[in-house]
Amino acid sequence: MLGIGIIAHLVRVLHFLAVVTLSLAAAAAVAVTLLSAFGRLPWLALDARFGDMGLPWAGMALQIGLTALLVCLAFFIPANGRIMALERSHRRFQIGMEDVARAYHLCHTADRAGLFTLSSEFDAVRERLAYLRDHPDLANLEPEILTIAAQMSTEARHLAEIYSDAKVSRARDFLRQRQHEAEAAQERIVEALQICREIQTWTRQVEAEEGLVAKQLATLDEALQRALPKLGYAVEVEGKTNVVPMPAKPAAG
Repeated sequence: MLGIGIIAHLVRVLHFLAVVTLSLAAAAAVAVTLLSAFGRLPWLALDARFGDMGLPWAGMALQIGLTALLVCLAFFIPANGRIMALERSHRRFQIGMEDVARAYHLCHTADRAGLFTLSSEFDAVRERLAYLRDHPDLANLEPEILTIAAQMSTEARHLAEIYSDAKVSRARDFLRQRQHEAEAAQERIVEALQICREIQTWTRQVEAEEGLVAKQLATLDEALQRALPKLGYAVEVEGKTNVVPMPAKPAAG
């Protein structure tokens, strides 16, 4: 930044020297040409030829042409001065607006923190202006800039009340609490889903075991129905299964 500032200052100095040199050269050329025209000074002598034809007036023509060129260039000096003045004013305006924005930001921050208590518009501006004057970061600013920043802060004090540090802190705490509640609910949902999956797995296992037991009972029942008649018992099914003894076979003679 320091090197850029030095280069910019050097460019301005060279520009000023170029303007002064052009002005002096144009004034000197006009003066010499007028004196030559009135016979006070000789014309510029130049040995020039166009082929075999000599040009005794070449020096005078060159002198008049250079004078006219310098005069034409000198007419651009006022326009250049106006351009430089506009650039300087724009630079000053930009710097001024940056200072106003910086002062306003500090004043608005203090307003959000609740440092200003006066409600009257005149007293509010005076209170803010006193704060800005005593602020160490704004010691080099002009009073007009501080006044503009204080007035801007007064106009925006309702925003400072709405977005005060206390209200913003409460809003953040509320949102932080809501976030914790949402995270806790999410954890409970994940836990419930895990329990649901475990219950479903357990249910399938129980159903599989019950099916296996039912198959085993059916097999056992089938085996009993084949074995009991051989032992002299019969199975009668009338709503429920009963085992009744069968009459004994007569003994073989």
